[in-house]
Amino acid sequence: MQVKIINKSNHPNPAYETRLSAGMDLRANIDEPVLLKPLQRALIKTGLFIELPEGFEAQIRPRSGLAYKKGISIVNSPGTIDADYRGEIGVLLVNLSSEDFLVNDGERICQMVIAKHETISWNSVEVLEETKRGEGGFGHTGV
Repeated sequence: MQVKIINKSNHPNPAYETRLSAGMDLRANIDEPVLLKPLQRALIKTGLFIELPEGFEAQIRPRSGLAYKKGISIVNSPGTIDADYRGEIGVLLVNLSSEDFLVNDGERICQMVIAKHETISWNSVEVLEETKRGEGGFGHTGV
C-alpha cells in the first residue's frame, strides 16, 4: 500500500527496521531538546504529515525499549491518526520514571502502525445473545 507523506523534518521518512516489523519508528523534530521531568508530559512534533486511505488509521504506540529502559510512554496509547487528518503528527510523551529524560532532535520516540478498521452502524435490539462469560468483567475468572 502506498501512503502519501510530506516530510518537513530534518530526518528520513519512517521505515521498517526489519522485513517483518509491524511498526515504523517516528523521530522527534524539535529545535531544541525537551526536558521531561518525572510524570511530566509534552507534545513532541515529528515534522510528518500523511494522507491515509479511507478505512485505515495510523496507531501511535510507545517504543518498548524506551518504555523499559527509561520509563517513557505515550499518554493516549495507542494514539489514533484518522484518515481525514492532515496536520502534523505530534506525539504526547510522558515520563513515568523517577528520573529526568531529555528528548533530543532525531530521537526515535514512538512506533507508528498502519491498520485497517471497519466503520459500523448500530443495530438496536432488546436482548443480546447469551455467552458462557455473560457479564463477567475484570478478574471474573480468578487466578
